[in-house]
Amino acid sequence: MASIAFPKGFLWGTATASYQIEGAWNEDGRGESIWDRFSHTAGKIRNGDTGDVACDFYHCYRDDIAIMKQLGLSASRFSIAWPRIFPAGGGQINQKGIDFYSRVVDELLRQDIQPFPTLYHWDLPQVLEDDGGWTNRDTAKYFRDYAAAVVDQLGDRITHWMIFNEPWIFTILGYLMGIHAPGRTEPAAAIRATHIANLAHGMAARAMREVRHRPAAIGTAFSMAPVHPRTTSEADGAAAERWHRFSNLWFLETAINGRYPQAYIGGGQDQLLGIEPGDMEIVKAPLDFIGINLYVRAVVENDPADANLGVKQVRPDGREFTDFGWEVYPQALSEMIMKITAAYGRPVIYVTENGCSYGDAPGADGEVRDERRINFMRRYIGEVGRAIQQGADVRGYFAWTLIDNFEWVEGFAQRFGIVYCDFASQRRTIKQSAKWYAELARTNSLSYSREG
Repeated sequence: MASIAFPKGFLWGTATASYQIEGAWNEDGRGESIWDRFSHTAGKIRNGDTGDVACDFYHCYRDDIAIMKQLGLSASRFSIAWPRIFPAGGGQINQKGIDFYSRVVDELLRQDIQPFPTLYHWDLPQVLEDDGGWTNRDTAKYFRDYAAAVVDQLGDRITHWMIFNEPWIFTILGYLMGIHAPGRTEPAAAIRATHIANLAHGMAARAMREVRHRPAAIGTAFSMAPVHPRTTSEADGAAAERWHRFSNLWFLETAINGRYPQAYIGGGQDQLLGIEPGDMEIVKAPLDFIGINLYVRAVVENDPADANLGVKQVRPDGREFTDFGWEVYPQALSEMIMKITAAYGRPVIYVTENGCSYGDAPGADGEVRDERRINFMRRYIGEVGRAIQQGADVRGYFAWTLIDNFEWVEGFAQRFGIVYCDFASQRRTIKQSAKWYAELARTNSLSYSREG
């Protein structure tokens, strides 16, 4: 058992998302989002759950921020709901929406917690989806204007901003696989959507740097997972590299270097993307930091039946899984951090999401003894420390998530929080994992053995 000391000023925080916690879905002028529409569509969400109320953060934010303060957290990653700011996607700002986030920011600062907002965590205004959503190039312009307006309004108190949360997820799962909102299964449109999202990202980055209060740092939170071939064969190794380029670098490489990584067999991806003259100059918008969201690794094999990527994902042959069925593989986090560190010249990195779902509930004494989560966090955060020791410039860790919430298509069936939420009463219970995390934040050091 070794002790890992984290750098002075290292940020310990939690991450949340607007639709998953806020509730108040139709209050104070908020418009409908694609997740409102999707969750109210029969058969889309487990048990028919919706985010109409969720954790009622809209009304309980002071209490939840007080919990963050009690835990000694130094940063809070949260997202801003586009439909609260522009109910119609654009046009006139809804001042009540801006005022809500202004109150949240002020309360965080009052409690000495650094705000780390994300501008887009999947809740696209439904009116824009009605016009094609992320498959419509006009959406990129609407997003640019939305980003500029929010930073202009709140940037006097916020230094670090994130543009997107997991663009690969909201385009591929939303427009190709149909698992997430808006629930479309249109392969050609989905690939174009990835390019339009990249255009929006580049436009927003430029617009954010032109407002009154220029951010000190702009980044994006990318979904990432190290990719392992199922076998040692050359074919599986090549498939793993193609999947790494598509799933990990499709949005990062475009932002940093203004080009798409070669992931498609035999090329031809530019035509599928619908790239127009001047687009690649727009998508290139170097970031001040890279956010890594990581939960699992990916295991793949070559698939001759897939004419595009030639890849098939397979279930890892793991020994331990969470209640969500996700493999526990802690070294995935240090592996991914070091891969990005090597590929992009030691960039500033934040682990913007990492966590696990375990369904532990309060016992007879009211305590939530989620030892499995503590064991998970100790091992994964230990891998962050290992990466720092190996030279990575990691400056913060955001646990997913502060409070049990609306877990997208799983509804309320999966619990990722370090704080328990009784959704009927909205009563919060601080779990043992939160107390453990508070001690880590206080000492800024971790006793850790890679063997767990």
